Amino acid sequence: MTTTALQEPIADQAIEGQAAAPMVLTVDDEPSVLSALRRVFRAQGIATLQATSAAEGLALLKTHRVDLVISDMRMPEMDGARFLEQVKIHDPGIVRVLLTGYADMSSTIAAINQGAIHRYIAKPWDDQDLVLVVREALIRRELERKNAELSELTARQNEQLQDANQTLESRVSARTAELQQINGMLDAAYADLDHTFVLAVNVFSSLLEMRGGHPGHARRVAELSRETARRLGLSERDVRDVHLAALVHDIGSIGFPDTMLGKPVSSYSAEEHQRYRRHSIDGETALMALSQLQGVAKIVRQHHERVDGKGFPDGLSAASIAIGARIVAAASDLDELTHGAMGETHHSTERAQSMLTGGIDTRYDRAVVETMLEVIVDMANTARNDVQIDVHDLRPGMVLARAVVSAKGATLLAKGYVFDERVVRQVTDFSAREGVRLSLWVQCDSIAPNDRHMALPGVG
Repeated sequence: MTTTALQEPIADQAIEGQAAAPMVLTVDDEPSVLSALRRVFRAQGIATLQATSAAEGLALLKTHRVDLVISDMRMPEMDGARFLEQVKIHDPGIVRVLLTGYADMSSTIAAINQGAIHRYIAKPWDDQDLVLVVREALIRRELERKNAELSELTARQNEQLQDANQTLESRVSARTAELQQINGMLDAAYADLDHTFVLAVNVFSSLLEMRGGHPGHARRVAELSRETARRLGLSERDVRDVHLAALVHDIGSIGFPDTMLGKPVSSYSAEEHQRYRRHSIDGETALMALSQLQGVAKIVRQHHERVDGKGFPDGLSAASIAIGARIVAAASDLDELTHGAMGETHHSTERAQSMLTGGIDTRYDRAVVETMLEVIVDMANTARNDVQIDVHDLRPGMVLARAVVSAKGATLLAKGYVFDERVVRQVTDFSAREGVRLSLWVQCDSIAPNDRHMALPGVG
């Protein structure tokens, strides 16, 4: 018998963008049964294919998209149960319905147990029941198809999202690395700029001292003040401000007439003394224009205040005086006592320290003085480990242990300076060009172990 395929016109008119109309394959060796099924489905607008044998049905499955198969149980060569097993192998998603009589019930139950069929319909069937079963099956089939499509779409989108995430992560990582590199360069540039700024303040301080007649005073005060501030637990920024303020604490004296320069304070006339008492205000005024030195300017103004309120220019007392100013005041007075700037007499280190202790709670802050005296002892012990080397043995990375000063007392390189290749080359070239043998004090722990032999004989 020739295979017959019938598709109702309404089922063929698929609208673009919509899913194709469902297709039902009916298989029975009796043409009358196929005709009856066709009439039932035609009335419902359901497209059908017909085959009169299992072989013909399998052939149609290879050339047509089928959503549901209805097969008679009793057919020659291959019964409905075996046929539907083959349909399942071909496409497990196709809904499989078996038409069976009561005599075939045992075979039907076996087919159900094997999963070969979804539903069975007993002969003779009720058209309404048949249509209901088919429609429910087709709806389920469509839902399964959409679910599969959605799952596939989701999987594809997840894969695309993962690719996008990986690409984004790569871009973020690259950008992060770029920003880290830029930040590193900026940090290095800022550190270099800050180092240059501090070096400029040192140079300016030395120029002030060359005019004032007290070479080395600001440098010694700055070193002692910085270490005391650190020991008192001040922040790095505050320690920096204390150090810079100590370097320029006498900047207000730049306007002194030549007759006041180099004279001890105790020998000033009344007019000169009045001028002297204004120099801390003049110093603050000179520094206020620089935003980086606002904290420094405050310390410069207050470094002649006393904890008992009898200082100048504002008569501040105790905690109302900035801690940095209390530190610089004690360090400056101690240095001036030992070098004769406060009076015509030079006092011994022990006598100067005793006078400093005697001023506790009147002139000086107790915690500042006690800490400063501890720092002096520690600095002296540390200095014993300093090593003196010839300039030709200088290496990058070495740390200057004692300031390099000119013949007039100006600071050329401050204590703690870390030598780099450029400065090493400049110092070495200067020594060779001027024919002068230079020696430098460097910190022992900054010298590489294999270079320790470079220390000058009998020194260190």
